Amino acid sequence: MITAVDTNILLDVFGADPKFVEVSSSGLRRCRQEGSLVALDVVWAEAAAVFGDSQQFLDEMEGLSIAFSSTTRTAALRAAEFWRRYRAAGGSRVRIAADFLVGAHALVAADRLLTRDRGFYRRYFAGLRVLDPSASLKP
Repeated sequence: MITAVDTNILLDVFGADPKFVEVSSSGLRRCRQEGSLVALDVVWAEAAAVFGDSQQFLDEMEGLSIAFSSTTRTAALRAAEFWRRYRAAGGSRVRIAADFLVGAHALVAADRLLTRDRGFYRRYFAGLRVLDPSASLKP
């Protein structure tokens, strides 16, 4: 089982978000026990930005057993397709290509996506299995 990891999960863990650190850490542990973890190149870039030192980030990712995964041509084209549909349906945000890349990558290269942004991914990526570790916190 391959689980793609979204940026928000990593930021919860690295930043020790008081509300989400425990559930996001638990979600990572569960997914790691069930298979391998990967993060798309854009997720690496977004998460690494919170570290002052690239080596510290690399050490943390290795400690979490999260492998680097590049965007494939297929995933990039799927992301473009989904983004076009979003814009054609009246979507007004013009700078969310990274989210579409993350979703398309998970759809093409993984079995599921670990994220707290489940509404977006469920809405735009039918068929993508989305795991939200924070669902247990919602009333």
